[in-house]
Amino acid sequence: MKTNPHVDEIREMNLAYLLLAQRLLNDDRVEAMFRLKIDEEMADLLTSLNAQQLARLANTNQLLCHLGCEGADQLRQVVDNPRDQGLAHFHSSLLMASRSMLSQGGDHVG
Repeated sequence: MKTNPHVDEIREMNLAYLLLAQRLLNDDRVEAMFRLKIDEEMADLLTSLNAQQLARLANTNQLLCHLGCEGADQLRQVVDNPRDQGLAHFHSSLLMASRSMLSQGGDHVG
């Protein structure tokens, strides 16, 4: 069986993502749920995982995190934004947040 050289990098990325998610949730749960685009149940589960469970979950050949854009058009709007740097950051945040609000029925307040 051929081994993919990127599997170790994916596992490292998964562990880093899970640890960051736990830290964000412990610091400010509401903001973290918004940024991670997860619901209460997922937040509860992620914060309850111990080190062994995190390692087991990270030990997969599939990325657990994903891009926060719905598609290439939304990503293009973020990277090709002609606005000045201060407004570009704000505009990018709005574009990325719109996905979370749409997926949650628009009822989420950040």
